[in-house]
Amino acid sequence: MARKTGLTRLALAAAVAGGLLTGCVSEGDPSLTYQTDYSNHRPLRVVGYPSTGSLETVQKAVWRLADGDADGLAALAVDDTDADATARNWVEAFGAAAKGDVAADFYDEGSVRQVVVLYFAKTGQTKAIEARRGGEDDAWGLTLAEPDPAEATEKPTWAPPKPGGSGSRTSGSPSGS
Repeated sequence: MARKTGLTRLALAAAVAGGLLTGCVSEGDPSLTYQTDYSNHRPLRVVGYPSTGSLETVQKAVWRLADGDADGLAALAVDDTDADATARNWVEAFGAAAKGDVAADFYDEGSVRQVVVLYFAKTGQTKAIEARRGGEDDAWGLTLAEPDPAEATEKPTWAPPKPGGSGSRTSGSPSGS
């Protein structure tokens, strides 16, 4: 009986310690948040040559769309003038589609900014977005400047109809750089 009680106490102590450590580590730890998001969502199919910053930003944007999280999407904005309205528009237009397979075609070289075309397999929709460095800390974020719902859902006429057509090429991309 004493051995059983000792094992029970040991198991209880381990559970309490594990809970305390988990609470301490996960609180505000961006790497754990990213890992949790990654494991809870479908993988993003990537075409082209994203930078680490542009890839992470676009991945987070797709996750926020899939989660219907307009506030989280707006928080990724580099310039927040129209971020809230744009994020709401994007979530309404692409949120359901982002729960399915999504491919991201990255254009240009990506040291400072990248134009990215998202292809939503579930609905056949496409969306051109811009990931870039900016803000006070020069961190990667999104340009969210489409407060008009019609503009937010406009299909990019310059993009290939399917992912992989011309990703990460300077010629043919809208930036022309």
